[in-house]
Amino acid sequence: MTIDSGLETQYSQLFYRLSPANSKLFYKLSPGNSKLNTPNSKLNTPRSKLPTILQPIEVFNAKTSSITINLWQITFNMFIKKSILSLVLLLTCIMAAKAQVKIGFEVSFKEPQAHYAEVQMNISGLAKDYVDVKMPVWTPGSYLVREFEKSVEEFKATAAGKPAKVEKVSKNTWRIFSAKASNIKINYRVYAFEISVRTPFIDESHAFLSPTGIFMHPDGMIKSPSTVKIIPFKTWSKVSTGLPPVAGQQFTYHASDFDILYDSPIEVGNQDVFEFMAAGVRHEVAMYGGGNYDKEKLKVDMAKIVEEPTKLYGENPNKHYVFIVHNFLRGGGGLEHLNSTTLGATRNAYNTEAGYKGFLALVAHEYHHLWNVKRLRPVALGPFDYDNENYTTNLWVAEGFTSYYENKYMQRAGFNDATQFVTDLAGAVGTVVNTPGAKYQSAASSSYDAWIIGYRPNENSRNNSISYYSKGEVIGILMDLEIINATKGQKSLDDVMKAMYLQCKTLKRGYTDAEFKAMVEKISGISFTNFWAKYVNGVDDVEYKKYFEYAGVNVTTENATPDKPVTGASGQLTNNGTISVTLIARNSAAWIAGLNVNDEIISLDGVSVNDALETIKLRSPMLSLETLPLVTKKNIGEVLKLKVKRDGLDKDISLTLKENPNVRLKPTIKEDATPAQKAVFAKWLGN
Repeated sequence: MTIDSGLETQYSQLFYRLSPANSKLFYKLSPGNSKLNTPNSKLNTPRSKLPTILQPIEVFNAKTSSITINLWQITFNMFIKKSILSLVLLLTCIMAAKAQVKIGFEVSFKEPQAHYAEVQMNISGLAKDYVDVKMPVWTPGSYLVREFEKSVEEFKATAAGKPAKVEKVSKNTWRIFSAKASNIKINYRVYAFEISVRTPFIDESHAFLSPTGIFMHPDGMIKSPSTVKIIPFKTWSKVSTGLPPVAGQQFTYHASDFDILYDSPIEVGNQDVFEFMAAGVRHEVAMYGGGNYDKEKLKVDMAKIVEEPTKLYGENPNKHYVFIVHNFLRGGGGLEHLNSTTLGATRNAYNTEAGYKGFLALVAHEYHHLWNVKRLRPVALGPFDYDNENYTTNLWVAEGFTSYYENKYMQRAGFNDATQFVTDLAGAVGTVVNTPGAKYQSAASSSYDAWIIGYRPNENSRNNSISYYSKGEVIGILMDLEIINATKGQKSLDDVMKAMYLQCKTLKRGYTDAEFKAMVEKISGISFTNFWAKYVNGVDDVEYKKYFEYAGVNVTTENATPDKPVTGASGQLTNNGTISVTLIARNSAAWIAGLNVNDEIISLDGVSVNDALETIKLRSPMLSLETLPLVTKKNIGEVLKLKVKRDGLDKDISLTLKENPNVRLKPTIKEDATPAQKAVFAKWLGN
């Protein structure tokens, strides 16, 4: 909004919409007129006859740049307060227009080999005694306070070209005493040397700018726009990001607000860039790190993946999407963003079936997040509080359902057949069944505690917790089959996801757990109260046989290692020829006997660890005791004697070997399935 300083009109006119019981009148009060006028009406009431008249208040005077309002507060029975709020909004807009704030960043790389980025932040039009700037402590999609501010160095500022006093007032907040100067320049360095999809990393070959670990925002101004100019290192020539470019300015980009900026990773270097069109959207793939990938094959196959969720939701929210792919010796994982994603991959696994399908499944997972979590989101995940944890009990939907849908998309796009689809889902159920912690932590609790448990596992986590990815995937499988069965093959979880996406889009906010449950019940036509109590908020055993049977799939179980004893202890080989214990399974032989994590196993039944490993040709640094030939030769119920060292002291521990508690699920698609089961199965596959 701009104001023409050449206006000659001295006073603004205020408009009020009044709603008497029998008519709607649009009144205009004019300071230069003593009468109340109504368009298209013969009413011409002298101002002195109005029920109540208060003293005039000044309103904006465009000629003198003062604020001058002639306002009479008129008392009518139906007079509403909206007019006052409208006036406040008007004045706010006027004042905001008089003080345009501009924020711009410039990122350069003087010492990339030392893992540093140089950041300059320019703020103009914010004339205050002091300005606070803040760096986020976490990044959306990764639920852990990572304290990005710990990597900031040499923070300095000038105000109106002169050095300004800087004081750190909280762990992630710097205060610049700008003395009402309208131009502030801030310079700082960021050390970036953690390889992951959610943290910045810089070396001589490239820079990956995960924005929450690079940029800062003025306190209270998250909704302010900004520009980012990237100055690549002298040997680099490319920038890849989902941010829209500023016309005519190379490597300069615009963010409509800081939520957008913080959700837009930037890859800088000499990445291999190629594009493909799918779902009417231009997709850019930026490959760093080389690899044995086939670009033409990836263009075709990634496009197939993209089309599937677009069909499900009925629309694709983007015009441009960027895949930033980091290829390493051994890589994995991904992080979703509004119009981009960052993926980790193994550079020389593209030519193997497992490696290639694994990459496509990762693409499917992260692309589904365009809808699920970025737009179809729990109400707690937006607007974000970048200073603190943002708690929700619904990550089992956001991540678990996305894990489930990556399997659905891989099957629907033609990369897996029906048998593989069913086998993979049975394997997902088996993961939960065989995790001891699934009996102690619910999916809702796992979601809520992601900040303190999910991203901070310890040696006992498998015993007392369950991943919301794993449990959420299983809930998705069961819920999908329940809906399809209840509607006789007419509806599925697809319908719930699309309806919830449209609801979030319409309401412009996230969903509550109760709203998600209500939509499931609306689509299915049945109550899900018991389902929620058992599988979402409870820790009941998964009734997988019942649900798979809906689709004509018979699931049998067998012991994971029939007739073979297990200790329940895992460890790592040390340079001293011992095994350092790293994991003890709940209720296992090792658990009952009192073997501890960090114990060093010196010998087993009097045989040294080195001798016990002598017949193993390919030694892994990580191993379970039951993989040792000395243990596998024993029978269930026999005793294994260990000599261990704990805190420098020798200790003897005897384990009574037990049967393996883990099971293997074996699904079979029934040839004699009923018509009802066949209908459920067909809908399950998306037919």
